[in-house]
Amino acid sequence: MKLKALFPLLMLVIISGCRAGEAQTPEDTDEMPYGEVGFAFFTPRALPAVVTKALIIDNEKVVSTFRTLDSTQSDPDVVGSWNNTTYGVGIQFNKARHPPALMLFCWDSVIDKKTYETRITFSPALREKMSVPTGRDRRGNTAWYKTLLFGLAPEGKVRIWLQNSGPAANMPVEPVKITTLSGDKLDACKDVPSRIDFNYSIPDGYDHYIKDFIQGKKYPYGRW
Repeated sequence: MKLKALFPLLMLVIISGCRAGEAQTPEDTDEMPYGEVGFAFFTPRALPAVVTKALIIDNEKVVSTFRTLDSTQSDPDVVGSWNNTTYGVGIQFNKARHPPALMLFCWDSVIDKKTYETRITFSPALREKMSVPTGRDRRGNTAWYKTLLFGLAPEGKVRIWLQNSGPAANMPVEPVKITTLSGDKLDACKDVPSRIDFNYSIPDGYDHYIKDFIQGKKYPYGRW
């Protein structure tokens, strides 16, 4: 099945909870050489966001829905623009059997006071990059690019990297297509409950550490 044909199935699964047609069970497929693929979300310093739901159709057509996700971390070293040095924290829930072919996730931006819906189509080359050993880690084990990092920034901007389990730097990932929706354009995420109260009692609607950071800056507070 072509990727273009899979995206309507992705929408159907995240809305209704049903399985996608022609999808395989994990038992029908082989694992990656190192086991499961991990993914993590992070934000720049003082520009927090929360991912509320995610769905993946991987390149073996295994469908994974994530309603419980690892927390979205803030990287204190990412200020004003992205870098390639973010190193994701331990992953407990964000795991898939294979690299994604399609991915959709819902997220709430504290700084924007908006809910976003991001849809990503990945190149088949992603699996190739995640299947090639890259040397050894500090313990002498084989190193791999086995974790996807997703950076979430103001105005719904999303960037993607592969994180290596060894000393190699993060590798930027250019998807085939990435689209982020908000407001009345939300589709799969329009009925997903937000985990953020956008009507804060704090003056101006932000926690004090956020207010201190954005003081004197012009929105969207960086180049993303």
